[in-house]
Amino acid sequence: MATLYVSPHPDDFRSLLALITAEFCRSSRPRTVTEDPPASLNARSRPILVLGAGEGDCVLSGASAVAWYLALQGKIAGVDVKQQSLVWQWLSFADNELTPVSGAVVFSLMGMIGVDKKLQQSSRVELIRVLKVLNRALEPRTFLVGESITLADVAVATAVLLPFKYALEPSDRKVLTNVTRWFTTCINQPQFLKVLGKITLCEKMVPIAANTTLATDAEAANGSPAADPTSATANGPPKTEAQLKKEAKKREKLEKFNQKKEIEAKKKTQPPTEKKAKPEKKELGVITYDIPTPAGEKKNVLSPLPDSYSPQYVEAAWYSWWEKQGFFKPEYGRTSITEQNPRGIFMMCIPPPNVTGSLHLGHALTNAIQDCLTRWHRMRGETTLWNPGCDHAGIATQVVVEKKLMREGGVSRHDLGREKFIQEVWKWKNEKGDRIYHQLKKLGSSLDWDRACFTMDSKLSYAVQEAFIRMHDEGVIYRSKRLVNWSCTLNSAISDIEVDKKELTGRTLLPVPGYKEKVEFGVLVSFAYKVDGTDEEVIVATTRIETMLGDTAVAVHPADPRYQHLKGKTVLHPFCDRKMPIVFDDFVDISFGTGAVKITPAHDHNDYEVGERHNLAFINIMDENGLLINVPPPFLGMKRFEARKAVLQALKDRGQFKEVKDNPMVVPVCSRSKDIVEPLLKPQWYVNCTEMGKEAADAVREGRLKIIPDHHLKTWFNWMDNIRDWCISRQLWWGHRIPAYFITVHDPFVKPGEDMDGHYWVSGRSEEEAREKAAKRFNVSADKITLRQDEDVLDTWFSSGIFPFSIFGWPNETQDLNVFYPGTLLETGHDILFFWVARMVMMGLKLTGKLPFNEVRPVEAAKNHYVAQLDMMLVLDGHNSVMMMFLLQVYLHAVVRDAHGRKMSKSLGNVIDPLDVITGISLEGLHAQLMDSNLDPVEVEKAKQGQKSDYPNGIPECGTDALRFALCAYTSQGRDINLDVNRILGYRHFCNKLWNAVKFTMKTLGNNFVPSEKAQLCGEESVSDRWILSRLSAAVGLCDAGFKAYDFPAITTAIYNFWLYELCDVYLESVKPVFSKAEEDSTSQRQAQVCRKTLYTCLDVGLRLLSPFMPFVTEELYQRLPRRQPQSDPPSISVTSYPNTEEFCWHSEEVDRDMEFVMTVVKTIRSLRADYNLTKTRADCYLQCIDSATVSVVQKYSLQIQTLSSSQAIIPLTAGQPVPEGCAVAIASDRCTVNLMLKGLIDVEKEVAKLMTKKSDLEKQMDKMREKMTKNDYKEKVPVKVQEQDAEKVGKIN
Repeated sequence: MATLYVSPHPDDFRSLLALITAEFCRSSRPRTVTEDPPASLNARSRPILVLGAGEGDCVLSGASAVAWYLALQGKIAGVDVKQQSLVWQWLSFADNELTPVSGAVVFSLMGMIGVDKKLQQSSRVELIRVLKVLNRALEPRTFLVGESITLADVAVATAVLLPFKYALEPSDRKVLTNVTRWFTTCINQPQFLKVLGKITLCEKMVPIAANTTLATDAEAANGSPAADPTSATANGPPKTEAQLKKEAKKREKLEKFNQKKEIEAKKKTQPPTEKKAKPEKKELGVITYDIPTPAGEKKNVLSPLPDSYSPQYVEAAWYSWWEKQGFFKPEYGRTSITEQNPRGIFMMCIPPPNVTGSLHLGHALTNAIQDCLTRWHRMRGETTLWNPGCDHAGIATQVVVEKKLMREGGVSRHDLGREKFIQEVWKWKNEKGDRIYHQLKKLGSSLDWDRACFTMDSKLSYAVQEAFIRMHDEGVIYRSKRLVNWSCTLNSAISDIEVDKKELTGRTLLPVPGYKEKVEFGVLVSFAYKVDGTDEEVIVATTRIETMLGDTAVAVHPADPRYQHLKGKTVLHPFCDRKMPIVFDDFVDISFGTGAVKITPAHDHNDYEVGERHNLAFINIMDENGLLINVPPPFLGMKRFEARKAVLQALKDRGQFKEVKDNPMVVPVCSRSKDIVEPLLKPQWYVNCTEMGKEAADAVREGRLKIIPDHHLKTWFNWMDNIRDWCISRQLWWGHRIPAYFITVHDPFVKPGEDMDGHYWVSGRSEEEAREKAAKRFNVSADKITLRQDEDVLDTWFSSGIFPFSIFGWPNETQDLNVFYPGTLLETGHDILFFWVARMVMMGLKLTGKLPFNEVRPVEAAKNHYVAQLDMMLVLDGHNSVMMMFLLQVYLHAVVRDAHGRKMSKSLGNVIDPLDVITGISLEGLHAQLMDSNLDPVEVEKAKQGQKSDYPNGIPECGTDALRFALCAYTSQGRDINLDVNRILGYRHFCNKLWNAVKFTMKTLGNNFVPSEKAQLCGEESVSDRWILSRLSAAVGLCDAGFKAYDFPAITTAIYNFWLYELCDVYLESVKPVFSKAEEDSTSQRQAQVCRKTLYTCLDVGLRLLSPFMPFVTEELYQRLPRRQPQSDPPSISVTSYPNTEEFCWHSEEVDRDMEFVMTVVKTIRSLRADYNLTKTRADCYLQCIDSATVSVVQKYSLQIQTLSSSQAIIPLTAGQPVPEGCAVAIASDRCTVNLMLKGLIDVEKEVAKLMTKKSDLEKQMDKMREKMTKNDYKEKVPVKVQEQDAEKVGKIN
């Protein structure tokens, strides 16, 4: 095992860097040691990492080297070479840029270096400047490199740790919003928390009152006299001159501090002076669209654009127009859906949300991804259908309506009766059930609403009935009495997905519906059974003591020597005359407890199987309400958990109780009712999944079906190979009533049947059909048959399993079914992969012979995107050996968490309604939502604090477009998305950038501009034009590749960078002089006209690239632009062609490379101007180039460099040409040095004085270091670590 030597000092950020990085090495975390490393290592500057366990160990020293090695082990050094290079750059940034200024600011506060207020202030200014650079880099990002945490984040976060703790006040953090957001995210990661604990951010920058140990450590680290081994203690020899000087400085500081306190105290006694009012903070503008526009009519786009972007203005009126125009229908633009489309077909059905549901961020994420894909395929010209639907949500809906009836009228469903209750549910559905559809429209989802389906509609209900009858007739669905998950509160069986597994570490009291007092769980009760005819006893243990009333055996292992003599013996039940056999079964764990297990076949899944193997009695001791039956008094009729106490007391009274002890366990809780789930024997309908599961598993094994990424394979095979039969009965009234009938035959020659006997059950599409089947089965006339339809309904997952083909009218051969089934893609959450996806695969293959989804092109899964692809390959062997590949695609999206990585929870106050992000909400509004929830008062208060912390000013209005863009940009984080509202707000500001760019362009184009019919080069483009068209083509290529690979962050990054950093920041700025001189002569006019065409092309293509992500703002802006072919161009951007690489093929690596060099020069000039505060003054700039090729590039781009750097003139020089005196110098690259003429522009004496002051300070530091290092015993007494630090300081000063 490797050993990591670190400093014990809590603020040694270099050691903290190594420790945090080590936390990512789950399987290879090194042993941590805080003592000095052994002298034999010859390297004592911590952190040190020793690899190996003997002589010849590999030793790594220095924070960067150690952290890099550990990051590689922990897989946070970057996923590829490009990312690793970026991580290394940030590591250098932390070392060379941040650490020096952070130390200069903080060390003086900690008393580690002398306090020079002037130096401290200048250092603080420099720190803020560096952090602003970091702030801009983080503006579009959550983490520095990629979309998950890397060593870059760890290194930079530890470099700014001390400033955040001690120096950056709230006002500073307000300026550095992106850095603060990112830093908070980092320190709340588990690895940071484990090392740092909870970090408190600085409220006011004051000297830090360190304890003695900390002060000593700090001084030792900096070589101050306190670290000098010759220093005397209070009772030692006389103090040295250095000590006396230090004490004098301390007294001076103390006097100044006391004087300051006195002044503050005087101020408090004086009457307060009137403070100058601070200017109000500029709020985000709210502009509304007030022009009367009937629903479905086109929005007025002739009025001028408002001054700034406002979501309320932009999002008004467009959706109803899109819908009325039929843009979302697959029939749009063609005579029939059966018409052959060479571009292909894209079909996707929505994972049907519950009718009771309301939109949450999980829905918003799902629909943002789905709608982007749908809009992209539609813009590519494919026949596109995104089919909406809603699930009837049997249990959830019935519970909602039952509560409503009880609240409003004090009646239960039983008071109303089944028929009237179902009428009430339909009434509720028609009033409230469409709410989620309205929310989906608010998100801009381009669904074909004319095809919307509800799982209880007649079309889908018929399909469900048909599926049941066909599978029942084949024997795949059968009747059996088995253990089910039973909710006593709901009086129904529930599916596994509706059972929450609550983990307990020991004794816990839990609330249970119907009980006033909480019930005890998490304990193991031991008691004894007497062996019949002997004085012996067998001790058993259970976590559910009340179930012993239904025990019918005791089991031991066949090889257990302790019980061999009890073969053939029985034990006596203490509360009745039941004799129970001692059975020998391999399932018993010899090592657990006494090795003897009580067997309750009717109330435990394992015991049920033992009971089957040994032909034991199955005694059901509980009815559907949880009351005890088939038990002796006094337990008869007791509630199950009251019987728990009574049985325990009765065992104690009989002397058969042994002990109670804590026992970690999992308690099954009904997710709907919060009741404790009971295993209960009930006759139910089951689907035999053995053969269907085998087909699904074999399809993967044989390569016909692929699941990507591979980590899902193990779960898939485990689930399919060990699949249990599926219980599809639910004891509800709302749902698809099971079309099965129990047969009573009125004939003396036919014996009466039992409920669990499948021979006496028949299914049919009507009672008449069922009667005919029954008469034929028993060979009697139909008039001798009486039928009773099963009261139960089908599990909701049954109708969901056939949803992909039932929505198209299956089993009827409809046009939609022939065209759109199988579909192309299913996009859903990974949590229901095997509850829904697997059932769709099994039932699709069973009932249609096809996989439910296909796509006619191979797709590669991007890393971390959780795409499960199921490929069905069909090879058509003919003369040309044609191969087609059909892909079942299942895109599994991420789980949404808050900005700190915490799971969304109402009790934390971090659950966000996406509509609140879209429209904005105050903090009071968020609090009000908590009051309407089911949280108890303590949780409400906790949640309020969480909201106050995360959203002190509420949530600002971000708009639909910004929310959609943010969610898609986040998807590469894998399974978890840490959603930060500030980042969404950043994308609203991005919308404003687009807005301003289009306003500028429209003004520049003028009213008479007519674009060419086709986007093409004319040959007269300037270097700026060629560069921006190259970058536009590159963006088109990245978006095309990104969509094909489902790499949404790659697409959003490409679009964001093009619009913000290339078009707005560079191109628009560089061409302003062209337009300002447009009327000077014919050449200038022609150049301006070419520039206008380029600008139009950029906006036209840029808006189309962005349209799938931001449909509202792109439509608003696109409608304002002139058309290339007004008579034939599509009426909406949503049905305009998506840009492709064949049309936009102007990418030039040479042009990109030249412009990258130019921008490096520009940034260097800007940096020099900032250093000398040349905010408005323009200076001549001499660019000394290494060769003639570089001179040529500078000459070619001189106008761009001059414009973008605000220079007076750009003068290229060869390497041999002299540079005029009076220039400030900076190296732009290995090819060019920037010389900025300052002569006559700055106060030279003032600048020289600054430099002399700095030089003097450095000389003082150097003298102090030399004095310390030349002492006789320095080498022997001062730790090697400190010596190395001193040498490093001297090197830096020199």
